[in-house]
Order: sequence, then structure tokens, then C-alpha cells
Amino acid sequence: MNALLLSGGMDSTALAYWLHPDIAITVDYGQRSAAGEVRASFAVCKTLSIEHATISADCSAIGTGPLSGHPQISAAPVPEWWPFRNQLLVTLAGAYAVRRGVKQIYVGSVKPDGLHADGRHEFYDLLSRVMEYQEGCISVSAPAIKLTTVELIREANVPWEILALAHSCHVAEFACGTCGGCSKYIAVREALGVAI
Repeated sequence: MNALLLSGGMDSTALAYWLHPDIAITVDYGQRSAAGEVRASFAVCKTLSIEHATISADCSAIGTGPLSGHPQISAAPVPEWWPFRNQLLVTLAGAYAVRRGVKQIYVGSVKPDGLHADGRHEFYDLLSRVMEYQEGCISVSAPAIKLTTVELIREANVPWEILALAHSCHVAEFACGTCGGCSKYIAVREALGVAI
């Protein structure tokens, strides 16, 4: 059995369409955009007939930057950085997934920007080794790690009707139109030739 860590953003939505996992897991970890991410993830799963689970674990006290509403710290490589976020999310998803007999967790990370250590291929190799070492022996992979978001969408041949369900905003339940996530969404639409 396999699972997808589904944020409801464009990357994980495209991966849901491409891989059609047995189950998709969305984590509300206290991020400001959680309600929008959960809503988008539920809509994607309903449309694609994928089982969906939501985990809630309020970690907002440890977040930084726009995702949390707390000040950015000096260690942050970019404003929206949240300390150890991908590791946290995979751990929470894995704790749920091991009860379900999941042996593989897919993560929607795409080609790294060189700024986020937890978005690199090496990070996922190490994280997979840690998860496989523990009881449950769950492996972790980022199938689109060598692709940009636009390349992933084209490779997966995702219809825009599915991508339109995605929620990319980093700061609110509904798109603010100006944060890094919204800017990426707009840039991807333009690159794909989809009118805004």
C-alpha cells in the first residue's frame, strides 16, 4: 500500500493525478493556510476517487515566517521557511500510515531551488533510511524531484480542471495573490498558457 503526502498545492496535486496513490494524507500542522490546504486536498481526492485522511497536530508555536505568522529567523534561507517542516510532515504522515500498512510514502517535492535543504534528493534519501530503519519499514520518495512544477504537470498530463482545485497560498485560507505560493501559482499558469 502507498500513500501521498498531499498539501493540496500544485505539486502534490499533480502527483496525486500522476501516481493515484492508495491514500492521500494531509497534515494541518498549524500553518495559516491549513483550512485552504485541507479543503483543496479533499476536493482533489474526491475528484480522483482517492481515500483521504487529515492529521491535525498544532505545531504553530515552532513555526517561523509567513506560514506561521511569526517573525522570520536568521537561519531561514527564504521567508516561508519553517524549521524541519518536511521532516515533521513525513514523520506525522508516517505515524498514521504505519497503522494502515503503508510501505511507501510519496512526497510532492520538485526540482530543488538550492535554498531548502529539506527539498533535496539527498534529504529524501536520508529520511527514507531513517523511516525504513524503524518499525513499519516505510520508505520515502520524491518521484518528481528532478522536474520543475511545469515539467511535472506536463509529464503527468494533468488537466487544468484538476490543478484548478489546488491551494498554493502560504498565508491564508483563500488566495491572497501576493505571497510566494500565489506568485508561483500565477507563474505556472502563465508558463502553461492558462489564462488568469
